[in-house]
Formats: sequence, structure tokens, C-alpha cells
Amino acid sequence: MADSSAPAPPTDEVANLHLDEVTGERISKTELKKRQKQRQKEAGKAAKAAAAPEKPSSKPKTAAGDEEKDLNPNQYYEIRTRHVNELLKNPETNPYPHKFHVTYDDSKFVSEFGHLKSGESAEDKVIQIAGRIYNKRASGSKLIFYDLRTSADTVSIGTAIQIVCQAQLVKEGAVSFEKQHENIRRGDVIGITGYAGRTNPKNKLAEGKEGELSIFATEITLLSPCLHMLPSVRFPFSDGEQRARMRYLDMLWNDQTRNVLWQRSRMVRYIRDFFHERRFIEVETPMMHAIAGGATALPFITHHNDLDVDMFMRVAPELFLKKMIVGQFGKVFELGKNFRNEGIDLTHNPEFTSCEFYWAYADVYDVMALTEELVSSLVKELTGSYKTKFTTQHGEVYDVNWEAPWRRVEMIPELERATGEKFPPYDELHTDETNKFLQNICKKMKVDCAPPLTNARMIDKLTGEFIENTCVNPTFILEHPQMMSPLAKYHRTKKGLCERFEAFVCKKEIANAYTELNNPFDQRLRFEEQARQKDAGDDEAQMVDESFLNALEYGRMHLPPLHGMLSH
Repeated sequence: MADSSAPAPPTDEVANLHLDEVTGERISKTELKKRQKQRQKEAGKAAKAAAAPEKPSSKPKTAAGDEEKDLNPNQYYEIRTRHVNELLKNPETNPYPHKFHVTYDDSKFVSEFGHLKSGESAEDKVIQIAGRIYNKRASGSKLIFYDLRTSADTVSIGTAIQIVCQAQLVKEGAVSFEKQHENIRRGDVIGITGYAGRTNPKNKLAEGKEGELSIFATEITLLSPCLHMLPSVRFPFSDGEQRARMRYLDMLWNDQTRNVLWQRSRMVRYIRDFFHERRFIEVETPMMHAIAGGATALPFITHHNDLDVDMFMRVAPELFLKKMIVGQFGKVFELGKNFRNEGIDLTHNPEFTSCEFYWAYADVYDVMALTEELVSSLVKELTGSYKTKFTTQHGEVYDVNWEAPWRRVEMIPELERATGEKFPPYDELHTDETNKFLQNICKKMKVDCAPPLTNARMIDKLTGEFIENTCVNPTFILEHPQMMSPLAKYHRTKKGLCERFEAFVCKKEIANAYTELNNPFDQRLRFEEQARQKDAGDDEAQMVDESFLNALEYGRMHLPPLHGMLSH
């Protein structure tokens, strides 16, 4: 007889299971009913949710293009390029129009409309300006704000203006609000037609402040799209190497860089006006010379293919300008490029701009007074004060007073005070005995002078260590030894010295001047001494210039030059 407690065979258990058509499983009848009931409940919830009205989002709608902020620069460029190429296919959406007529001087915007109160506008005056978008913000789909910066000109480095764009301001028949703004991104150059007004924000009114003076746009025109992602306020364009390699982006993004170049333009204009008012004639002299003369400096060498000769890029325009004085021009000046194959730092550049002038019948003391007047009045014109601050490349900050008269220091007596040694007589400063004396002084004072150890180089090195380093406020260093100044006239009372000065500010030279040597016999001896220094290994020493000596032999009016670096 069979045991009733024995388990049912497997075939009987399978026969009691039911198929779940959703999952394909075979389960018990109880489990199947449980699952079906749960699914009916979930389906009811889904139907109820679908029938309910959509809830408004608690987050504000972002501006068009905000979705691109998470892209990397390469992705942004690829997307933006494709987008602009699509616009180019249709003449009506051309993002590079030929012209936009700017009718308003943006530098007058604040002075002309600053009187407007919150909520007020000047709709009677139509304004058309253009500029670049530095930031874009949206408040819903019908209100967009642009932070615009206009271009620099002779009046200002550019004006920052808020542009307010509202859908209801678009005139009937014009391009729709959405079409005007859908293609505009940060960095784009746009044209704006609108009117001045002041916003009316409730939060500022509550604080007792006025709204922001803005231009309310009736039409926006894309003039030139920016294909690349601009730096952001959070991550500015500050890397030194990138700024040097991409100066255009440095100028675009860093106000200080643009301001330096703008101030330089004002400086050049002021210097030209200063000399023109004093009846100096501006001239332009050659950039390539057969002989590198006019200054003690190492030249760049280039090759003239048609003449098949090597030539030197000029280190100074001096000798050509002096020839003009021989040719009966009494007052001349030149603003131009010089090229010196030397080191690079904050105050030295292989290619730099200089101002050099020549004034017949004057002497070094006349030029000293004129230099004080030019430079001090220039600083006052640019900054509004004679007192400025200067930060060196090492982070030192100097307070400088440019007001005349400037401090005056005689070179050799000041070196005697600094070293505690009595120097040889002035007319013996060029001798071999003085060379040994100077080597001992350098050793005693622990001053390292690079070879060749000529008298001129060692005195110049000592001057740099013990005199130039004291010149924070403008200072004239006077009365250089003759062998240091091959083109300067001898001192009228101190044999062995010459009538020369160098002007220093913040320990750096800004000008060099002297009573000009116009004796052709003396000039030849000076050139020959320079040639001996070159043979001794001084690559910066000058060569004998026979053409210039020949010009001197025709007789030249008495004059000094001024040579000063304006920019680097």
C-alpha cells in the first residue's frame, strides 16, 4: 500500500503552475493573482498622472546657448562652426554683413543720459552702436540682457553698456524676437538699434538705488559670430604664456592690457604735439644701414638680396638725424623703431620704439630742462598727477614723484663716495693704469663685470651698482668719462669728461643726452678708440663711419640729442 505522506511527483507540481504572460514565468495561482492586482494598481496611477495638468518648473528657463557651457572648447568650436555654416547658406541669415551704420558716440552715453531715473527712458533719440558681448543672461523666453563692450578709440578704451532686449519692443514687420536672438552667443559682435533708459528693478528701489542705465534694443543684428569659447569671469584669461602668444585675446579680455596700449597712443600723440609746438620737424630715417652706428649696442644683421650685401638693422637713428642738421634743419625729431640684439626683460626688448631729437645752437643743459618739462608734463597729462606708482617684474612697488626739478648726480664723485676710493684724474680714466685700478675696485666691492674688462664697461658696471640703484625718483647722472661717450662733446671745464647726462627712474634709464661733438678731428679719434674696443672683444662698440665723418667736415651746427625709450 502506498505511503500517503510521500511528496507528489515533479510532473504533478508543474501541472499546478500558471503562466505569467508579462514575464514568461510559471508561478502558482496565488502569486499570479497578487502580481495582476499590483499591475492594475500601477496602471491606474499612471493614467491619473497622465491626465493631470503639467506643473510649472521651479527652475528658471535658461538662455539660448546655456546648454553649451558644459562643452569643452573643441566641442564648442565644432558645434558653433556647423551652426554658422548653416547660416551662411541663406543670404537672409548671413552672419557677416558688409556694414552696420554706427550713429552714436558711446563715450557720451553716461553724461548724456545719466540723469534718467528708474523706469524712465529717452525714446525720442534713436541710438545705433556696435560692440562685443561679454555676458548674456535671460529671464524667461521674452527678456534677454547683454553686457556689451564697445571698441577703443582716441577718447576711451571702450564703454561697458547693458543692453535690454524685450519681445514687446520689437517693431511690427521686423525680424521676430526669437529669430534675432537664437543665433547670438557670448563673444559675438552685434549691432544694436534702440534708445536709452534705466531699468526699474524692485529690489534696487527697495534699497534706495536707481536701476541700471541701459540701451533698450528694438533690433539686434549679428555682425560677426565668435567661433571660440571665451574665457569666463570665474576662469579668466590670466596665463602669462597664453597671453603673450594670443595678444588679441589678452587685449579683448584684460582691460589693463588694452589700457596700456591706449595710454601709449595718448603718449605718442602728446610727444608729437609737444615738439610741433616748439617748431621741431618730424622726419623718418632708414631702418637698414651699411654700418651699425649711433649707439653702443649689438646689431641685428640682415641681407639685401638685390645688392647682395649684408646690412645692419639700425640700433639708433642718430647719425642720419645729425646729417640732417648738417643739411640746415635746425630742429628735427623722429619717433621710430630700433633693433638691438640683446637681452629681454621688463625694460629691454630687441625691437623697441624711441624718440630722438636734435636742436641746433643748444647744449646739454637746455636739453636737461626740456627733458624735465616733457616727461613731467606728459605724466601729468596721462594720470592727472605728478605722483605715480610703479611695480617691477619682481613685485617691488615704487612711489615716484615726476615733478621738476629732478635730482642731479655727478658720476665720478658719486662713485668715489660709494667705494671710498679716490679715482685717477679725469684725463687719465682711459689709461692702462686706470684699468688695473678699476679691476681692483670691482674686486673690493664684489662687483662682477663680464669681459672684456675695458675701462668703459667697468665704470658703467660700477655706476649701475652704486648710482642707478638709488634712482627711484627721476635723476640725472651727469658728466660721463669721454671714453664712454664716443659721440659726446668734451666738458668745457673738466678735461677727460664730456657734457652728457642719462635720466633714470625706478632704477632704469629713460633718456640719454649730451652736447654734440661737432669737431671732425676729435670725432675720428673717438671712433678709432671704439674700433680698438671692438677689436678687444666688445661686440657692442661702434665702428668708424666715414660717411658721417665726411658730413661733419662740411661744418655742423652745435646741437645735443635726446634719446629716450617710449615703449618696449
